[in-house]
Amino acid sequence: MTRIASAPHIADPAVAAVFEAYPARVRTSLLILRDLILTTAEQTPGVGAITETLKWGQPAYLPVKPRIGTTVRIDRVKSDDAAYAIYFHCQTTLIDDFRSMFANTFTFEGNRAILLSAGQRPDEAALRRCVAMALTYHCR
Repeated sequence: MTRIASAPHIADPAVAAVFEAYPARVRTSLLILRDLILTTAEQTPGVGAITETLKWGQPAYLPVKPRIGTTVRIDRVKSDDAAYAIYFHCQTTLIDDFRSMFANTFTFEGNRAILLSAGQRPDEAALRRCVAMALTYHCR
């Protein structure tokens, strides 16, 4: 994924505080993942503007326009200081869809998350596809 030299501007002070509280290694990975989500939203037809907020204390991203997509959340994995995850609504078919497409690419947690390691470069194209599918979930 693209490297970010410094933390980007985060408009919501509560969201910025969550990012600042992460350990440095995982913070960098989460900021890169944030950038991937925001650029994917910009490049995906129909998504429109994105809201960045906190849900369950985690940075969360959702199209502003209703009934376009479902929320995408990101966070560190609390049981592993070098791991982070991208979370999807557990009552959708998204993780099942991702599992069928990327079984050999990602590690999944139940029906809610793709697990990633701060020490390894994830497949950016595959992640972009997953994010685009989530942000347009209700359009299908």
